[in-house]
Amino acid sequence: MSLSLYAHPFSSYCQKVLTALYENATPHTFRMLDGSGTAGEEFATLWPIKRMPLLIDGERTVAEASIIIEHLGLHHAGPVRLIPQDADAALDVRFMDRFFDNYVMTPMQRIVADFIRPPEQRDARTVSEAKALLDDAYQWLDQRMADREWACATGFSLADCAAAPSLFYADWVHPMDEQRPHAQAYRRRLLARPSFARAVDEARPFRHFFPPGAPDRD
Repeated sequence: MSLSLYAHPFSSYCQKVLTALYENATPHTFRMLDGSGTAGEEFATLWPIKRMPLLIDGERTVAEASIIIEHLGLHHAGPVRLIPQDADAALDVRFMDRFFDNYVMTPMQRIVADFIRPPEQRDARTVSEAKALLDDAYQWLDQRMADREWACATGFSLADCAAAPSLFYADWVHPMDEQRPHAQAYRRRLLARPSFARAVDEARPFRHFFPPGAPDRD
């Protein structure tokens, strides 16, 4: 059964799913959501909420990045098991997935969203609170990553698919300082992982769209 993914390469949540797809070399058709062609109209019809990514698997429509990756594990499993079979281990993976989405991705997006606003509508308090949350998340993550390679003990997982784009973009808007060496090293490992490295490379042509300006690195 063929898979179709409605997405954009520069979107953090789309990169999360693309990393999972590339990790297991899962065949799929990429439907570019860039305002050209018919993909946008199809996407809006299939998912009126219009938040990408969206996976179409035959007659089934699957929304939300974490759920898409769970769906892939259930129905298109590959050699890399992104969610462990053991229930306790799977719970830890899902917790870390929520950690990266809620406490890294979300504050990063708040900073970017504030930058998009006209200068007179920007909210310094929102940005300050978002950066404070990122600092807390970086500190907690640094402690967790002191004795491990990937986010969870079972190996590369859904949690790392979430971590990769979250830390990638978060470090652009609010860099981790040298006091978080374990978190910094983890980010470097994620960037070197072939599945995420491919997602990053495919998004390079769109870096000029990053509202605060993409740094000359990574």
